[in-house]
Amino acid sequence: MSRTRWGALFMALLLALYLAVVIGYAINLIRDPPPIAQAMGWALVVLPLVGVWGLAAELRFGFRAEALARRLKAEGGLPDDEVPARASGRVERAAADAVFERYAAEVQRHPASWQHWFRLALAYDAASDRRRARWAMREAMRLERADEA
Repeated sequence: MSRTRWGALFMALLLALYLAVVIGYAINLIRDPPPIAQAMGWALVVLPLVGVWGLAAELRFGFRAEALARRLKAEGGLPDDEVPARASGRVERAAADAVFERYAAEVQRHPASWQHWFRLALAYDAASDRRRARWAMREAMRLERADEA
C-alpha cells in the first residue's frame, strides 16, 4: 500500500474517532433542557456528517483518478515528461509551462478524449495549479464514464 493510501486511511480513522467523541458529546447536549444546548448538540451531529461527506467525496475522487492512471499506464499513455525542479522542490516554471502548453494544445485537438484531459491534469499539477488540475481530472473522469456508457 502506498504512502498516500496509508495517509488517507489514517485520516479516515481519525475522522471516525472524532465522530465517536463528538456524537457522544452531542447526545449529552441534546439531552440537556436548555434550548441553546440542544441546538448546539444538533449542530454537533450535522457538521461532522458534512465532514464525512467531504472525506468520502475526496476518497472517491482519489480512487477514481488512481484507476484512470492505471488504465492509462496499461495503454502506454502516461506521459514521461520530467519537469526539472529546483533544490527547494519547486518545479522550473518555464519547463512546466512548456509541458502545459503541449498538453493544452492536445486537448484542443481532442476535446472528447479523457486521456488527453488526464495528461492536462498532470500538467496543471506539475505547474502547481491544483484547482485547475482537479477540474481537468474531473473532466477526464466525466469523459471516461461517457465512453464506457
